[in-house]
Amino acid sequence: MKINVGEILTRRAQRDPHAEGLVDWASGRRFTYNELNERANRAGNLLARLGINGGDRIGILAKNGPEFMETFFGCSKLGIVVVPLNWRLVPDELEFILADSGAVALVFDDDFIDTAADLHARGDATRLRHFVQVGRRALEGFAQRYDDLLEAASGTEPLIAATDEDLLHIMYTSGTTGLPKGAVHTQASGYWSTVNAALTFDLRHGDRYQVCMPMFHIGALFPAQALVHLGATMIIMREFDPVASWQLLERERCTGTLLVPAMLTFMLGVYEQCKPDHSALRWAQSGGAPVPVTSIQTYTDLGIPISQLYGLTESYAAGTCATAQQSVERPGTAGLPYFLSDSRIVGEALEDLPPGAQGEILLRGPLMAGYWQQPEASAAALWVDPADGTTWLRTGDAGVKDAEGFLYVQDRIKDMLISGGENIYPAEIENVILGHPGVKEVAVIGIPSDKWGETPLAIVVRASDDLSDADVMAFCDGKLGRFKLPKAVVFTDQIPRNPSGKVLKRVLRDQFPLTSPE
Repeated sequence: MKINVGEILTRRAQRDPHAEGLVDWASGRRFTYNELNERANRAGNLLARLGINGGDRIGILAKNGPEFMETFFGCSKLGIVVVPLNWRLVPDELEFILADSGAVALVFDDDFIDTAADLHARGDATRLRHFVQVGRRALEGFAQRYDDLLEAASGTEPLIAATDEDLLHIMYTSGTTGLPKGAVHTQASGYWSTVNAALTFDLRHGDRYQVCMPMFHIGALFPAQALVHLGATMIIMREFDPVASWQLLERERCTGTLLVPAMLTFMLGVYEQCKPDHSALRWAQSGGAPVPVTSIQTYTDLGIPISQLYGLTESYAAGTCATAQQSVERPGTAGLPYFLSDSRIVGEALEDLPPGAQGEILLRGPLMAGYWQQPEASAAALWVDPADGTTWLRTGDAGVKDAEGFLYVQDRIKDMLISGGENIYPAEIENVILGHPGVKEVAVIGIPSDKWGETPLAIVVRASDDLSDADVMAFCDGKLGRFKLPKAVVFTDQIPRNPSGKVLKRVLRDQFPLTSPE
């Protein structure tokens, strides 16, 4: 059987034509699966009328909305490769991604008219031939209006022009350690990832799922595909807002959602203000970064079980997951592998390590095909085990497994500190400090030390104005080994994060170029 992700929508529309497939919270528009599929057909066909063919790449610079999803599924059917663009990037950064991917067209919405105009003015630097504007603001002279093109295009099913190992999308990694790399996923990795989710989670036909992460992130695009596969309803927020998120969950009677840890924190901050009825919510998933144990317990006490996930863009978000019960019973665990995935912990020579030993996390399952036009980086990330020929993703994350195979993610290997010859993982210190009621957010980085090589610096966002550095250090005393204790504490108004919620520690190192007092 040939596999095509766009055909999932075709088949869902055939089986459940009148079921609600998508709700656009911002506009109030609601689409049945039949309507969503017809619009996806039109979106694909309009691009074909512009001369865009299978294998060509197009960029999407738009906030969450039905146009994003229908363009994605329409492109999939025709084999047009989608490049979702992080709309928080500046034009120089977007130019790099567009030029690197070789995109020939840009679909953008009204919020990004100025950015699109800037990119258009750069001419051959991006190689863009077509600009398609979504929305109702005055049409730019260099662009064509999406709605007009959609209306003129045919709603009939296009010929499926991509299967199996043909490209589906190129999703650029967030670049926490350098320039972004384009993780290439195929029709097969996209399809089997949705099957992986269906076999792993308590997702059901007819569920109502809030999608509030940006769709340029795998944490939104992946569940949206899985929802279509299962015949559930995706309810899309244009962008995340904690108050609006509670309102949506209540009014749409959502049964599930995915929130990165920072979102969980923001929503707790307005919980008393909103006093939401979340009785329909069976669970919330969280990933993108380790979920603080205190957050899991607080949500559990509110009657909202938290299921912690671990995965990467390169693994199509899949890796391991902990059920809500496991998240409470085994604080800090990222759980067991997805149904079609595997994990292992290896040492520097890529040898398997015993339970309890720290090493690099490797994942197996529906993985990326590699990084776009970066064979050396691809070879470094995708390791073929000579014992059986299977391919594993080297995540660059440090972790341990317990005797029963439950994974505990400790930190990025590159974020690990070495102090006096001892390995220190910042996430361990961060989890302790987050237990202080006066702390809202925290990030730990290493700073140079003449005595120890480097020592931990805690960068804290206060929840209480009277919190002092001495309070933070005293709170850690006795909860961490002496060599792990932060040697200094500084306060800031905001900790920089990428869209998936991961702390940008390279930015913090630039902001706080300090030297250890020891």
